[in-house]
Amino acid sequence: MSEGTVMAQSLYFTFVLSCLICGSCGLVSSGNGTTTVRSVDYNATTTVTPTERRDSTTKPSTTQSNKSPNAPAVRLTSTTTSKVLTTTRPPKTTTTANYSFNTEDLNEGIDKKVEKIIWNKEPEDEPLEFECPPLGLESLRVKDTQLRASSYKRRGLGPHRGRLNIQSGIEDGDIYDGAWCAQYEDKKQWLEVDARRPTRFTGVILQGRSSIWSWDFILTYKVQFSNDTLVWQPAMNGTKEAVFEGNQDTETPVLALFNESATVARYIRINPQSWYENGTICLRSEVLGCTLPDPNNIYAWQQTEQGTKDKLDFRHHNYKEMRKLMKSVTEACPDITHIYSIGKSHMGLKMYVMEISDHPGKHELGEPEFRYVAGMHGNEALGRELLLNLMQYICQEYKLGNQRIVRLVKETRIHLLPSMNPDGYEMAFKKGSELAGWALGRYSYQGIDMNHNFADLNKVMWDAIEFDFQNNDKSKLINHYIPIPEYYTSEDAFVALETRAVINWMQNIPFVLSANLHGGELVVTYPFDRTEDWAPHDDTPTPDNSFFRWLATVYASTNQVMSNPDRRPCHNENFQRYNNIINGANWHTVQGSMNDFSYLHTNCFDVTVELSCDKFPHASELPIEWENNKESLLIYMEQVHRGLKGVIRDKDTEAGIADAIIKVDDIDHHIRSVADGDYWRLLNPGEYEVTVSAEGYNPSTRMCRVMYEHYPTICDFRLTKTPKQRLKEILAKGGKLPKDLQLRLRQLRLRKLRASTKAINSRRAAASRKARGS
Repeated sequence: MSEGTVMAQSLYFTFVLSCLICGSCGLVSSGNGTTTVRSVDYNATTTVTPTERRDSTTKPSTTQSNKSPNAPAVRLTSTTTSKVLTTTRPPKTTTTANYSFNTEDLNEGIDKKVEKIIWNKEPEDEPLEFECPPLGLESLRVKDTQLRASSYKRRGLGPHRGRLNIQSGIEDGDIYDGAWCAQYEDKKQWLEVDARRPTRFTGVILQGRSSIWSWDFILTYKVQFSNDTLVWQPAMNGTKEAVFEGNQDTETPVLALFNESATVARYIRINPQSWYENGTICLRSEVLGCTLPDPNNIYAWQQTEQGTKDKLDFRHHNYKEMRKLMKSVTEACPDITHIYSIGKSHMGLKMYVMEISDHPGKHELGEPEFRYVAGMHGNEALGRELLLNLMQYICQEYKLGNQRIVRLVKETRIHLLPSMNPDGYEMAFKKGSELAGWALGRYSYQGIDMNHNFADLNKVMWDAIEFDFQNNDKSKLINHYIPIPEYYTSEDAFVALETRAVINWMQNIPFVLSANLHGGELVVTYPFDRTEDWAPHDDTPTPDNSFFRWLATVYASTNQVMSNPDRRPCHNENFQRYNNIINGANWHTVQGSMNDFSYLHTNCFDVTVELSCDKFPHASELPIEWENNKESLLIYMEQVHRGLKGVIRDKDTEAGIADAIIKVDDIDHHIRSVADGDYWRLLNPGEYEVTVSAEGYNPSTRMCRVMYEHYPTICDFRLTKTPKQRLKEILAKGGKLPKDLQLRLRQLRLRKLRASTKAINSRRAAASRKARGS
């Protein structure tokens, strides 16, 4: 073959390829057997619309160094712009992705500068150790029937509302108000707590009224004790009746300890003596006390709460202690654990993750990735301790051969992030579980609420839907993998380092299922968390609403406290009306939540679990809380195996196809395959029509049935390349067109010739009719 002939064929193939890919030219066969390339003008103007945002940008880069603890929040920048909307998206999966982070060596010391800033060895930096634990007004271990008062204004301000950190309803006069408030303003008013058995009382913690309408708190008060409510003995300060200092504001808890170490009684009364001059007598409280031994089992009927038989480390762990515990777990179970860090907090504390798997450190084909995240709000400490307990428990039970745990470890890659906001936790920890109040430590060191700090992809999606509706074009509407808008990556974006680290984590590991552990309520919420029209609350379901409700129900129905029909509401919402689950937006709208971001930006389904009425329960309550949540934590993880899973492969080469789109009929939310072609689609039992498409391949559709068993249905796909993709690959290799492709090209030429001839004849006929009419 001559050089000229080779060049001519090469040019011909190039023209054919451009025609097949772009559709910008037509092939017309002439009578002499030659082919003429004719330019076709479709008069199409290219503009960038919201539905095209997925391919219009580059990955953002971090320009702000996080080495300094005083550095501002990370600024994300992007250099690419477009006409209408510019966004960034998760990086496309590739077959070289390893889905892992470098192992952390916990034998290394903490950075000296960070240690000096956070733990400066001042006495006030250590939490106060109580001689006796709280009775449980805040945690609701003290029942409403154990609280009495001399008087109260109305039901919503009754003695049952005099609990530390209880939160009021929004409206003035709400039945769920924020304190006990006496009906009369005199020194004879009191709030009484019945401990139900002889107790050595050691102190009282007082707080003002929670309200956006009133400013009420107690300045000074007295305390009395009794065994029969008839004869009362006052707390003494030497030979005088003790008067304790109360609050100077409505939120800061104030502790008073009794001088006598042996104040034993069954009942205790708090007797206000003075109060804020423009307010009235209102208070929230907690009582510290040790119940006396009961060798004769006189009070055995009161033992309603059981502890746990699991031998775990039940105490609160600050950053240093958390490192030690995680290190001990990985030393005890080195074959199934791997510790890594996803980044650093603003103050320089590492965000450690414990990975648990039979092959830690790598993604296995077909094995789903699961994550638990705790401590987004630093003062909601129960989730942190539950995850530390969970990693200990899995290690212990795996070594004992517990088949449920062995199966979970072998079939799932588990990631546990116990502290997303380590800076906030350290602030709350220094005050202690009872004195941190309702908000100290909730926010990051910079004052950012991370549950509102993720990109608001809901708005991007809804704006795109409205845009396409107005233009009557839904062909390009994207309902998944919605990229991050440019405003979030601009120089003015206020994005916490911790938030950015979690986003990067989400983008680098193909999570399938997750839960975000919070505290302060007893309910499980599911997306969407944001209302579409900015209403304070409104039911705003996702296309996967039925499965999200299943996930929420699985956790709530197995939680020993949530499922208790006799429990009372925590604060100002009775979630038992909804079976302890609720659509997040129907509770209260949250812009930029992690749950919504996870659903719209990745393949992962995420819910929020509010674990306890008490955000920071006392260490003495941790064994009970573990038992309340243990089964829920395990069974929720097992839901990652519900639905469909499979591998999408090239029919000819058997290679996995990354970034293939998996569509389930009647559910307007797609997912994508990952690097090796494996995918997981969470679904309730039923029969589904599933269509898989990928760039350069013909779509494939098949019926897949999800059964009721606790394992997924295998639904694999093998896709065939499109002719233009095959042509492209042949040209790239400098090869020769096979006969089937030559036949396909002739068919395309004939089809386009017929179409162009039909169009020309139509125009001629129309012109002829017009000429005759004139």
